[in-house]
Amino acid sequence: MLFVWDRGRLRWALAALAIVAILGLFAILFGAASRREFIASAREQAERRAALETGTLIADVGKFRVLPFVLVELPNVRDALERRNSQAVSNLNRTLASLAQQTGATVFYVIDRTGNVRAASNAERSDSFVGYSFRFRPYFVDSMANGRSEYFARGSVTGRPGLFLARRVGRLPDPLGVIVIKIEFQKLEQLWRSAGQDAFVVDTDGVIVISTDPKRRFRTISDLSSDRRSALERSGQYSNVNLNKSGLTLEDGGFARDEAGSRFLVVEQSLPILGWHHYHLEPLKPVFTAADARTRLATSILAILLTSVLVALSWIEARRKRIEATRLFLEAEVVRRTSELTAAYDRLQQESDERALADSRYRAAREELAQANRLGSIGTITTSVAHEINQPLAAIRTASDNALKLLALGNVATVQANLTLIGNLTQRVGTITGELLSYGRRVRSTAGSVPVGDIIDGAVLLIGDSYRRANVPLELVRSDPLPTLHAIRIRIEQVLVNLLQNALEAVRERDNPKVQLKAFANSRQLFLSIADNGPGVPSDLVETIFQPFYTGRPDGNGLGLSISQEIIQDYGGTLTVEPNEWGGATFLVVLPTEKGGRGENAAD
Repeated sequence: MLFVWDRGRLRWALAALAIVAILGLFAILFGAASRREFIASAREQAERRAALETGTLIADVGKFRVLPFVLVELPNVRDALERRNSQAVSNLNRTLASLAQQTGATVFYVIDRTGNVRAASNAERSDSFVGYSFRFRPYFVDSMANGRSEYFARGSVTGRPGLFLARRVGRLPDPLGVIVIKIEFQKLEQLWRSAGQDAFVVDTDGVIVISTDPKRRFRTISDLSSDRRSALERSGQYSNVNLNKSGLTLEDGGFARDEAGSRFLVVEQSLPILGWHHYHLEPLKPVFTAADARTRLATSILAILLTSVLVALSWIEARRKRIEATRLFLEAEVVRRTSELTAAYDRLQQESDERALADSRYRAAREELAQANRLGSIGTITTSVAHEINQPLAAIRTASDNALKLLALGNVATVQANLTLIGNLTQRVGTITGELLSYGRRVRSTAGSVPVGDIIDGAVLLIGDSYRRANVPLELVRSDPLPTLHAIRIRIEQVLVNLLQNALEAVRERDNPKVQLKAFANSRQLFLSIADNGPGVPSDLVETIFQPFYTGRPDGNGLGLSISQEIIQDYGGTLTVEPNEWGGATFLVVLPTEKGGRGENAAD
């Protein structure tokens, strides 16, 4: 009896040891697999975040890269460099200051052929660059020799780092100088930091030039050779900086470790900017914590399963034990797969919501620009509308005075006629003021069926008196009948007001000014053309004039044509410009009619 008891205890002991061994092996293998899976998932997320960061940086730099090519063609730049008189320099200072404010660049400045700053957007500030010599800067030397240059360095005046984009003014062998744009990245670093990101950018020497952690800036990710360190000190690129190695050590396999021993997952991406590289860091501790938690849970489940099987061996026949084990295993698989599918669905839903939010913000920002454009023209329109209102008001005053006199004489019939006239004139005033209020109001309505004739009448009512006061005839040519559009009336009306205002400005100085608004349609499309006999649009500017912030007038804001083209494109139409037989320009709007069907991207 004692022998049997010992064999039973030995059997249970061996079974327990087997369970422990199985659980230990499972924990090791499953834990390693979980860590690999969680690291892969974290790396995918890090790559998406890194792509957003690099996309933002490339977009910020890209929008400024084209500006030097445009600025060198400004007459003000050549006047300031060739004539060297104070008035030309003062005009250029104002132009550069306005451009800096509109574009968000840190500073614009113009250097003459000797390396001295002649004009700058910060000329009126205490940290003005005017009068400083930058002939030692590589971007000046390279631009004078090769036409253009890009260079990153700490500012010799402000001490703040930034990217310098330079372009030569004039041609070899006798260039006039160089125009430079400086871009600083503090706002970009703050944007990344506020999003909870840990990232930095290094140059070709491994020097960290942009970083969400200010302590890393101007540290290196690898040791600099003594020769290279001496060369950097002589160039002044990173003046008054020690360029010590950072506490971050990059490891093989896309990982890194800091001074405290914490490990990070690293995503490295090349940038099309001066050979820079972007690094995005994700801490591994949360990843390992989540993977280990799942391993513990899975091991616990397996332990329960094995213990249940072991107990079942003593009480239930082999067939029931196999069925039970299979059932438990399948349930665990269902839970795991359900969890994975749920997590995948949640991620897709979140991404969809984020894209919808981004689209909503884009449309709101675009409408804000359109609203700003409408408000910008309110001043001119208000003067015109005020004159339109004064005429019926004067007639109302006269009719009311006459009515009092006629009433005293008992001439009731004429009094009634005067009162009817007053009512009609009052309705006319209400129509005019209603049109002005509607034009200035922020667009909140949805698209609907709008007669084209009403749109034309509204636009002419707002701008007509401006033409009459300028003694410019506005010829209206309409086909009959005109169709209806599926649109928001104010948006199409804004396009006509913009184009008619531009045409008026184009012919103001003409001896025999002419402007024609022509409207006609076929079975599917509406055509609106605004023609003038102004100076016209040069062929090389046909596309440029529709770009944001481009303007040919000193008092223009460069938004009218850009916003107008976007509005027309939203409704599936086109806005183009071409020369006409009068020697001026004809702007042609083509829109699908309500019968012809709206464009796919028509905005309500």
